[in-house]
Amino acid sequence: MAVKGVSKVNRNIHRITNEIANIRTQRIIQQVMIVGMSFVAPLTPIDTSNLINSQYRELKPIPKGWVGRVGYTANYAAFVNGAKAKLRGKPRTGKKSKGNYWSPNAEPDFIKKGFERDGKDVIQQVIREGYKI
Repeated sequence: MAVKGVSKVNRNIHRITNEIANIRTQRIIQQVMIVGMSFVAPLTPIDTSNLINSQYRELKPIPKGWVGRVGYTANYAAFVNGAKAKLRGKPRTGKKSKGNYWSPNAEPDFIKKGFERDGKDVIQQVIREGYKI
């Protein structure tokens, strides 16, 4: 006795795996970047708002899938991210200076901490929910 519907099952499996590999993965990576950067923003030092306003995200295809990149385009972003924050909360000095060095909630290594520490559970939930069938 021949089994019926095998070709239909194969077509459905192919369709679902293509969706997961392409459209669904693109959407999930975008959501992960948005959620992650929402946790990074409160940790980002703010003086003139130039750094926080230079935030970007980029999604690019690669041979075996997709890659997402987030960061800041301000030319001093890497320096600030790697700074020790020794002057955090201390007042600036000088004629044109006003306010404090760094924001009160800002932290060094803010990009990594936003994604891997503060946003980790929410990001994992986004991934789990995104791949549910």
